[in-house]
Amino acid sequence: MAYKTIIPFALLLTLMGCGIQQHNNYQLTKNYQPDNPELYREIVQADSLFFGAYNTCEKNLDTYAAYFSDDIEFYHDKGGLMTSKTELIAATKKNICGKVTRELVPGSLEVYPIKDFGAIEIGLHKFHNSAEPNAISKSGRFMVVWKSENKTWKIVRVVSLH
Repeated sequence: MAYKTIIPFALLLTLMGCGIQQHNNYQLTKNYQPDNPELYREIVQADSLFFGAYNTCEKNLDTYAAYFSDDIEFYHDKGGLMTSKTELIAATKKNICGKVTRELVPGSLEVYPIKDFGAIEIGLHKFHNSAEPNAISKSGRFMVVWKSENKTWKIVRVVSLH
C-alpha cells in the first residue's frame, strides 16, 4: 500500500526537480561558438539592418520589404502561415509600423552555415508595443533561413514562436 502512495509522490518530486519552466522562460545556448565567424558577422549585420528597417518601417518599408525573397514562407505560432510577400508587407504596414519594435536578446544569436545556399539564424527576441509602454515583454524564439543571392542576403523562411 505504501508503494502506491510513494511512487506518484516520487514522480512528482522528480518532475519538479527537473526544472519545469514557464512557456516563455527560455535559456540561452551555452558555449555557442560560430562555425564560421565571418558568416556570423554577416548575418548579425543583416539581422540588425533588417530589424532596423522593421523598427522604423513607417519610413523604411521599402528597405524592410527588400530583405524578403519573393518565395517567402513566414510561420507564426499565433498568426499561422503567410506565403505572400505582398500580404506580409501589407500586414506589417497595418499592424507593426509605428506600433511595435523588436529587440534582440543579447547573446542569444546563433548562425549555422547551409552549404551552397546560405545560413540559418536562431535566437531570442522581444517585441515592444508602443500602445502598452509598461507591458512586460517576454522572449520568443525565432529562426530565419537566409539565402545568399548575388552577394545579397534574402530571407526565404521565418519561424516565429512566442
